[in-house]
Amino acid sequence: MSRVALVTCRPGPEVAEDRDLPGLVRALGEAGAEASAEVWDDGDVDWAGFDLVVIRSTWDYSWRAAEFTAWAERCGAVTRLANPADVVRWNTDKRYLGDLAAAGVPVVETRYLAPGDALDLPDGHEYVVKPASGAGARFAARYAPGEHAAAAGHVRRLHAEGFTAMVQPYVRGIDTTGERALQYVGGTLLHASRKGPVLAPGTPYDRRKVAHPGLTDWTPSPAETAVARQALACVPGTSEPLYARVDLVDGEDGLPRVMELELVEPNLFLWLHPESVPRVVEEILRAAARRPPSAGAAPR
Repeated sequence: MSRVALVTCRPGPEVAEDRDLPGLVRALGEAGAEASAEVWDDGDVDWAGFDLVVIRSTWDYSWRAAEFTAWAERCGAVTRLANPADVVRWNTDKRYLGDLAAAGVPVVETRYLAPGDALDLPDGHEYVVKPASGAGARFAARYAPGEHAAAAGHVRRLHAEGFTAMVQPYVRGIDTTGERALQYVGGTLLHASRKGPVLAPGTPYDRRKVAHPGLTDWTPSPAETAVARQALACVPGTSEPLYARVDLVDGEDGLPRVMELELVEPNLFLWLHPESVPRVVEEILRAAARRPPSAGAAPR
């Protein structure tokens, strides 16, 4: 019997409920696994005792990125971690969008302002400021050209918190065609979803946002799946990630661009796509059966 840990985080005011977690634990148990939900920063968990540790809803990682990636390294040293620690480390910093762009993947144009950089903000069009390590639109906001002072204050706050700021043009296509999330498991498309715009004009960056407004089922176009596969081909490592989510928006030319490539703890929206649960369970059990023979007990 495979022992599988589905990794989450402690409840808190800034942490959303993982609607998928109880059902996935139950489905794995019904398939013959010994499955449990475990908190990533619980020092009493013996990660070496699991055949597979699957990161699912560690939704506090973005404001504890160094601590979280260090945990991933320790965990991956004693058992199989999905996704692997090197992928986690690469994907926790959204400067990976620069790697995708350099590889020819169409992405949303992005500039980065690290602490100490000049506050070079756009003029003449709407834009978005958000942290390079972030999730759920936390500390993200949309600005009009005349809101330079507010945007500059936002960047200064990010810098004070130790974050690099990202600056992107506001992609107006989101207001009409939304943002599409293509979810993959075991290297193949699982299902897709579409959501409406998250950032409303005038909403303060430090106000909690609805991360997935108006979520519905979606059938991706060939152009969308092609861009998603381009992005996934750039993931570091020697094997396909166990799970992935590619978030796409339409550029000014109407063609899809990568907004984010989610490889750490993407919400797979299994509650919206219950028919996908057996596939996810199958891939988790297959990965658990491939536990590296070198993995074993080590200090936590």
